[in-house]
Amino acid sequence: MSGMLIIGAGLAGLTVAETLRSEGYAGPITLIGDEAHAPYQRPPLSKGFLLGQTAEAQLMMRPPELLVKKDIDLRVGAGATAIDRSTKRVALGDGSTLGYDGLALCPGSRLRPLPLAGADWHGVYGLRTLDEAKAIAAALEAAHNVVIIGGGFIGLEVASVARRKEKRVTVLEAADRLMARVVAPLISQFYLDLHTRHGAEVVLGAMVSELVGSGGRITAVRTRDGREFPADLVLVGIGIIPNVELAQAAGLEVNGGIVVDACGRCSDPTIVAAGDCTARRLDDGSLRRLESVQNALEQGRSAAAALLGRDRPFHAAPWFWSDQYDVKLQMLGLTAGFDQVVTRGDPTTQKFSAYYYQAGKLIAIDSLNQPPEHMNGRKLFEKGISPTPAQAADTAFDLGSLLA
Repeated sequence: MSGMLIIGAGLAGLTVAETLRSEGYAGPITLIGDEAHAPYQRPPLSKGFLLGQTAEAQLMMRPPELLVKKDIDLRVGAGATAIDRSTKRVALGDGSTLGYDGLALCPGSRLRPLPLAGADWHGVYGLRTLDEAKAIAAALEAAHNVVIIGGGFIGLEVASVARRKEKRVTVLEAADRLMARVVAPLISQFYLDLHTRHGAEVVLGAMVSELVGSGGRITAVRTRDGREFPADLVLVGIGIIPNVELAQAAGLEVNGGIVVDACGRCSDPTIVAAGDCTARRLDDGSLRRLESVQNALEQGRSAAAALLGRDRPFHAAPWFWSDQYDVKLQMLGLTAGFDQVVTRGDPTTQKFSAYYYQAGKLIAIDSLNQPPEHMNGRKLFEKGISPTPAQAADTAFDLGSLLA
């Protein structure tokens, strides 16, 4: 009996494995990871871990002995290299092969590379894995000038850590505002002011043209307008690429991600997928790819159920978060297509929310330092309740009353 094989030992893969066990599957479960580590949490890597507030042991999601107790066979350091759907076997990097009755693809994603010469020089880093975080943490202690390429979540979180360590920090963002893909201009401006107030230099519309170095080591970053920014540590945070190559080579449908339905099923009914690598087909036929803890958890549970022949569709509103300095941003829903934004609260207090609307319907909420507001928003979304823009903007109006 081959059992269930899971490729990818991140949160999604671990969730598939544990859900299979908790829902009564008694056969063999094998969890394959290409990194040398047991499953660990990624979100703290750019926050508490770099600050030295979160120890490496605290990142581990499950101690190895617990996986042994659950009879989950964890194999690390040898990722999958090929899938043979005709024989239901997977080839691994160490030359071995494993058979499967059901297969879950949870290979995650990788960093988008900076397409410039010198991107592999000493002092130039990306942040996706524990090993990368450890290298950055060590380099940060000795660094003086830190340049962040990309004003998204990861870049800004690392910028806030570097400033708290009293490093000189420059953030170079190609767009005309920070986090432009996911937040409204008022939130972008709030974060521009926040980072500037804490001593970081933020340069918008900055098109990086060249990495300057000597002896294989970074010394500066140059932009198209001729400006040069000294750097002995550069973090590149320009997005990620879903790992779809295995699925594509095996003939599965891929379109911006491994295409799955609401239950995590791929185009082959014996194969499911979950996490960053997936593009979920929605009811209207469009595809959506999410990069979040919640998506990895919920898709992992759905995918495990599908392997057991059960339907457990994942339809919950997506949520995300980011910690920068003393501000926690909690995001609910997706802002794409919004045509109106109303502010609830006073941005100068660093405690307020932005409510996003499309044709009068609430589609997303960004809450800053307001966990109760975020949780209340989740309940509104779960019940399909949309307060009017006037109600959302009026802090005297109890939005919780709409839940009665």
